[in-house]
Amino acid sequence: MMKFADLIFQIFISLVITFILLFWFSSYNSAFEADRACHSQLSNYLEGKENLGCDHDTETHQWILYENQDGSPNAKIIKRFRYRFL
Repeated sequence: MMKFADLIFQIFISLVITFILLFWFSSYNSAFEADRACHSQLSNYLEGKENLGCDHDTETHQWILYENQDGSPNAKIIKRFRYRFL
């Protein structure tokens, strides 16, 4: 029974470490890099659209490429650019 619990614990720890590494390596190194990527994508999407923008969300540490919806207070999120903050 102890071997089974140890195996479950090792699998759990391995999954947590894998998730942390994926999260770390899939983000931009700084807010500046995320900002540049957002504005670069913005220039690609701007053909014929004037209601697009990039905004910085300090709570979630990401830049957001968004599109304003006509007559709606909510914006449609096109893409998120997450960056490392530690």
